[in-house]
Amino acid sequence: MSLHEDAVRVLEGYARQPELRELYLEHLRTHPDGVYKPCEAGHITGSALVVDPERGRVLLTLHRKLGMWLQMGGHCEPGDPTLASAALREAVEESGIGSGLSLLPGGPVRLDRHPIPEPCNWHLDVQYAALAPAGALAEISEESLDLRWFPYEEVASVADASVVRLVEATRARL
Repeated sequence: MSLHEDAVRVLEGYARQPELRELYLEHLRTHPDGVYKPCEAGHITGSALVVDPERGRVLLTLHRKLGMWLQMGGHCEPGDPTLASAALREAVEESGIGSGLSLLPGGPVRLDRHPIPEPCNWHLDVQYAALAPAGALAEISEESLDLRWFPYEEVASVADASVVRLVEATRARL
């Protein structure tokens, strides 16, 4: 199964956010390259909110290019067999937590569509949650200016509404 086929399968099985879900599926129907960065009409991305439910906190990265506190995530790559594996790969790369990081069962937590600078138009983000193992040590990556754990209650004071919605949806699934 190709990454494109996996993305279609994942989205067809995603029951929430029906209008956005349909927009993603239409994008994939009309763009065979719609999971990769070169697709100028926009592309699917995979992200994961790293959560430490025992301590009631999330790990956010201060994105180097955007200067915003965000969940881990990014572009799908040709070697990614699934959308979930792309999101987990990004979480591992950007958090530095290499051992024991695992996606919360049940598939994506949310979808978030946001504009990006030209030449592309949109990121069609499929958002997962990743559970941090006990005692996880985070390590800043080259893509980040900073990396920090935030209690759930503090996220709204540092991050935008899309991250807040992701935290809320994740907490509802825990």
